[in-house]
Amino acid sequence: MTQPEEGAAEVPVEPSETAGGARHSGKFDAGPKLKRTRVSGTWVAVIVALIVLVFLLVFILQNQDTATVHFLGLSGSMPLAVAMLFSVIAGGALVALVGGARIMQLRKQAKKSRHQLR
Repeated sequence: MTQPEEGAAEVPVEPSETAGGARHSGKFDAGPKLKRTRVSGTWVAVIVALIVLVFLLVFILQNQDTATVHFLGLSGSMPLAVAMLFSVIAGGALVALVGGARIMQLRKQAKKSRHQLR
């Protein structure tokens, strides 16, 4: 069998049996598949975060109307989009706090289970 030239299309070959008796698809392999890494995942996350930040900036710039905000006896005025941004940040912090507590609880339980198995 000959290898395809660089840039050549995938050439189908008659299916045949290998030395171990297993059949293969008859197509040339492009080479080893690259494994995903944490760095590549982080790169994708950074790009998605930048896109979200651009949309957030556009939202804030388009919603400059002043709103009066009352919270725990305090009151003040600020742009509506900024008030909404603060509420989203507070909600995210609350979710992270509860999620972090649950993760710590599960880790503690898993650690206890591992020690019982020994």
